[in-house]
Amino acid sequence: MAKLSDKVAVVTGASKGIGAAIAEELARDGAAVIVNYSSSAQGAEAVVSRIKAAGGKAKAVRADVSKASEAKQLIDAAVSEFGRLDTLVNNAGVYEFAPIEQVTETHFDRMFDLNVKGLLFATQAAAAAMDGKGGTVINIGSMASISPIPGAAVYSATKAALDAITRIAAIELGPRKILVNAVLPGPVETEGTQAMPNWDQFKAQILPRTPLGRVGEPRDIAKVVSFLASEDAGWITGQIIPTAGGLS
Repeated sequence: MAKLSDKVAVVTGASKGIGAAIAEELARDGAAVIVNYSSSAQGAEAVVSRIKAAGGKAKAVRADVSKASEAKQLIDAAVSEFGRLDTLVNNAGVYEFAPIEQVTETHFDRMFDLNVKGLLFATQAAAAAMDGKGGTVINIGSMASISPIPGAAVYSATKAALDAITRIAAIELGPRKILVNAVLPGPVETEGTQAMPNWDQFKAQILPRTPLGRVGEPRDIAKVVSFLASEDAGWITGQIIPTAGGLS
């Protein structure tokens, strides 16, 4: 039997990149998956189609989790569609880089609204849906929270906030049998990173600091998330887990 059989998962920001890989990996391991998106309906439906073609269960649901009401609607949709919720993966996020002297309120609010507020309110709604049954919350952070990157003051601050919320939520939700952990990818080859104008230069700088000699692929992250969602990880909570090939 697949390790996530009869489980139900919500993956935020799952229309592409790491989120899409996580949704497909959870489905591959037996979970029914809500594929959340904010703007890319076509991308989300493509993920759902791939899951269903492989014999899995999935549904695309639009919600902007930076709005508390929509975060709750997303969780309610999972319970309505599949009858329960076992796992929330807080993957939705944005990144944008600027030196400190160029930081604006728009730049700050855009990232904190989704990367921090969205995570918090999705977790709040998921915890209510899981209450009495237990479950798992897995937050997708970044090595940027522990490794300084010039131009990433605001982005890194959002990911440091994610680490702090992970630890605190693990303490608060542990008595309700809800496990909370964070996975911190390093650089990962996705549609988004490939579109960055300096991506090749950035990779060249990172590789000498990465013992495994390459940047990550989305499924590298997805497999760790699937493990944390499984009963095999039932004694793990409050952990911040770098998943970056040994990058230091």
